[in-house]
Amino acid sequence: MIKTLKWLSVLAVIGMTFVLIGGALVTKTESGDGCGDSWPLCKGELIPSEIYMELVIELSHRVVSASVGIVVLLLAYLAWKHIGNIREVKFLSLLSIIFLVVQGLIGAAAVMWGQSDFVLAAHFGISLISFAAVFLLMLLIFEIDRKFDADSLYIKKKHRIEIYALTIYTLIVVYTGALVRHVNANLVCGDWPFCTNSTPLDVSYFTFEQWVQMGHRLFAGLLFIWTLILFIRILKDYRHSKVMVWGWITTFSLIAFQVIFGALIIFTLLNLAVALMHALVITCYFGMLSYFILLSSRSANMEKKQMNTDSNVKTNIK
Repeated sequence: MIKTLKWLSVLAVIGMTFVLIGGALVTKTESGDGCGDSWPLCKGELIPSEIYMELVIELSHRVVSASVGIVVLLLAYLAWKHIGNIREVKFLSLLSIIFLVVQGLIGAAAVMWGQSDFVLAAHFGISLISFAAVFLLMLLIFEIDRKFDADSLYIKKKHRIEIYALTIYTLIVVYTGALVRHVNANLVCGDWPFCTNSTPLDVSYFTFEQWVQMGHRLFAGLLFIWTLILFIRILKDYRHSKVMVWGWITTFSLIAFQVIFGALIIFTLLNLAVALMHALVITCYFGMLSYFILLSSRSANMEKKQMNTDSNVKTNIK
C-alpha cells in the first residue's frame, strides 16, 4: 500500500501544480469567461459545439481540476486509513480536501455569478494551501524526515515564530500579486524596480492600478529581504543540520528566482512563459515554507513534551 500511496502522492502533487499553473493561465489569457456563465457544463453543453482558444483553456482547467480533485480525495482517504498514525497525516488530509473544495466553489461562483477582483485574488492563495497540504503528505509518505534525520532536529522558538510569520506574510504577497493580475495592472508601470525610474518618488500621478502594482513590488521586495535575513541566521545557527542548510538554500534560491521572473514580466511585456514560471516558483517557495512549518510544529511538540517531563520530575522530587 505504501508503494501505491507514493505513486498517488506524486501524481497529486504534479496535478495540483498543473491546477495552480492552469488557474494562472486562465487569468493571464483572460479565459475566465471561456465557458460563459455555465458550470460545471461549458456553454451549457458537455462537449461544446463551438471551439475557440479561451474555451479550450477554461475547459481544460476545469477537467484537470476535477481529475486532480478525485486523486487528492483518494490520497487523503488512503493516507488517513493506512498511515493515520503519523502525527500530521489526518490534519493534512482534511486540510487538502477542505481547501480544494473551497477553491472549486470560488471558481464556480465566479463563473455563475461573478465576483469582485478582490475576492478572485484570494483564489490562488487558497489553491496554494491545498497544494502545500498535498505536498507535505507526499513528503511524509516518502519518509523524507528519516532520510535527512529531521526527527532529531530542534528549531528554536524564535525561529519557529519567524517561519510562521513569514509564511503568513507570503500569502499576503501572493494575494497582492493575484490582485495585480485581476485588475489588469501587470504592465501599468513601464520600468523596474520603480514605476518610473527617472522619477522614483513621484507618486502623485499614480492610478489605482499603479498603486496595486507598486504595492505588490514593495511587499515582494520586503519578502525577499526577510527571507535573505532569515536564511543567513539559519546558516549560522543550524550549520550542522543538512535539512536546514539545504532546505534554506533551496528556499532562498526560489525567492531570488521569483524576483528575477517578476522583473522579466516587465522587461518581456508579460511574456506568457515567464509569467507562468513566476507562478510556479512562488508555488515551490510556499511548499518549502510549509515543510519548515511541519518541522517547527514537531519542535514545538518536542519542547512541550520536555517541559511536561521536567514538570513531572520536579513534582516527584517534592
